[in-house]
Amino acid sequence: MAESPPRREAVPARHLARITDLALAVLTLVFFVAVALATGVRNPWSGPIPLGLFLGALLLVRRRWPMTVLLLSIGGVIVYHLTGHWSPAGWIWPAAVAYFTAATTPHVRWAAAAGLAQLVYSAIDFRLILDLNPSRYLVHVAGEWLLLAILIVAGRSYAVALRRREQLREADDRARVAEERLRVSHEVHDVIAHTLAVVGVQLNVAADTLEEDPAAAAAALSLAKDVRNRAMADLRSLIAILRDGPEGTAPQADLASLDTLVADARAAGLEVTFEEHGDRAAVTAIPAIAVHRVVQESLANTLKHAEASEVTVTIGYGPRSIVVEITDDGRGASGAGEGTAGHGLAGMRERVSALGGAFTAGPAPGGGFAVRAEIPVAGGSSA
Repeated sequence: MAESPPRREAVPARHLARITDLALAVLTLVFFVAVALATGVRNPWSGPIPLGLFLGALLLVRRRWPMTVLLLSIGGVIVYHLTGHWSPAGWIWPAAVAYFTAATTPHVRWAAAAGLAQLVYSAIDFRLILDLNPSRYLVHVAGEWLLLAILIVAGRSYAVALRRREQLREADDRARVAEERLRVSHEVHDVIAHTLAVVGVQLNVAADTLEEDPAAAAAALSLAKDVRNRAMADLRSLIAILRDGPEGTAPQADLASLDTLVADARAAGLEVTFEEHGDRAAVTAIPAIAVHRVVQESLANTLKHAEASEVTVTIGYGPRSIVVEITDDGRGASGAGEGTAGHGLAGMRERVSALGGAFTAGPAPGGGFAVRAEIPVAGGSSA
């Protein structure tokens, strides 16, 4: 009969498994010998101790060869009884751990069949007590059957619980991978949207001024090239994450890059007012990335869709949350809510909500469009 191949486990788990098996081996030896002595065995070295050592030694390899250990344990118990040794410990109990272990494998039916065969044999072997003490015979046989049933059911329940835990762990791993890829897709969208908006404006400037002001055209093309190079560096980092996993190189989107975003927007023709309140340096990485992406996506939407000339970016760094507000004097919802802008707003909302924050976007009371994000910081909560 083929044995189940051993599964590779973490080093601490393997050490714990060895300690557990050694403890079970010692307990099997001690209990079996103790029961033998309690029933009047005068020379335990003639039978109980050798059998206890044999059964205990088998338990040290029970995980690798569960069915082999069970069959050898059953054989050892049968030989023990056939050689004239007897104890009220019965036939099933000395091999209890072996039965339980075999029941946790796919060979549980074979384990149950071996147990039934052993019980039939024990019932026949114990038949001499039937005429002398029928009640004792029934209690003995029923107890053996009940013990076997408990061991098989416990082993199957343990195996099902382990399999369920493994399935939950795999599902959790898949969810984390999916969440990471969704995050990367948002990053890609933000990078590309911002890059296309700024580069598009600069290319239009270059095309309009190429003949009349070649120097201005050259400056616009140079800025477009710089923005493009930064975007390519970010995209290479994001692709590395998709290829190598979350441990790969991550794009360095942080609060220090806000000045670059503002400079790009100004170079694209927007009049940008940028105000910060509080301590920027106290913000940790995760909320810093969210702030950066909200500002980046909002400025990209303003450049592409709002037909605005002015935009105000205000960031307040509080002890519990960061409040980001971006307002412009453009067309408002009629432009900013369509096409890729709608996708960008959804991406910002998901990003902020994932951190436990609040996000709103819509027409500003005095005209234009307003975006507001409240992002909790570590140890705080959004109001």
